[in-house]
Amino acid sequence: MRHLTYFVSDVHLGLRLPEAPERERRFVDFLRSIPPAETETLYLLGDIWDFWYEYKDVVPKGFSRVFSALTDLMDAGVKVVFIEGNHDQWTKGYFQELGMECPKEQPCFVEIAGKRFCIGHGDLLGNGNTKYKRIQWMFRHPVFRTMFSALHPRIAFSIGKGWSRQSRTSKPVPRYIFKGEDEPLFHWCRSCKEPVDFFIFGHLHCLVDMPVGDARLIVLSDWKEANWAVFDASTAGLTICR
Repeated sequence: MRHLTYFVSDVHLGLRLPEAPERERRFVDFLRSIPPAETETLYLLGDIWDFWYEYKDVVPKGFSRVFSALTDLMDAGVKVVFIEGNHDQWTKGYFQELGMECPKEQPCFVEIAGKRFCIGHGDLLGNGNTKYKRIQWMFRHPVFRTMFSALHPRIAFSIGKGWSRQSRTSKPVPRYIFKGEDEPLFHWCRSCKEPVDFFIFGHLHCLVDMPVGDARLIVLSDWKEANWAVFDASTAGLTICR
């Protein structure tokens, strides 16, 4: 019986840092470790790629081992669901062509073995961070995408990858500290009107596991720490793994 559901976020494949090849290798090892006969779904909760932008007939090169591992899972009957993050939101059908499901609306509410899950990247939830949300609104606007797509892919990818890595290389970035019950994401979860047993998000690059009323809020860290969550329908338990 397929009784396992996996959740992973913020791998940032293609990150232009010395650790990038090792990070990709560890992610492929993780994908290869998923038991297909026991796994129902793998949820990719955004920022799996550090920069991803598709043209109608052009996609970024590389990641062949990652795509091979993902397609092997799907060929074995595992459903793979990709939810966009702020680094890999510009998709136009290539992932669906490979066989992934790509819901555009998030957060997504799904039921697994009688438990209700609210899942997504999580970056646009909660109050505050107005500047960031305005930038993300611009990135998602059809006019901006049309203008960006008018650039030659070599130019567009150079700009996108440069923007993506700028914050990491221009100055040290302190580790984000989750503010507990003062965190905007926590407030959003607490005010959620839907019945939920598990909230699972990424984006913040810090590991969080705390109660929200009768529910449980989990924020997955980035792949530098290589953690993921797995829900076992046979026990109705969710475990964070490293």
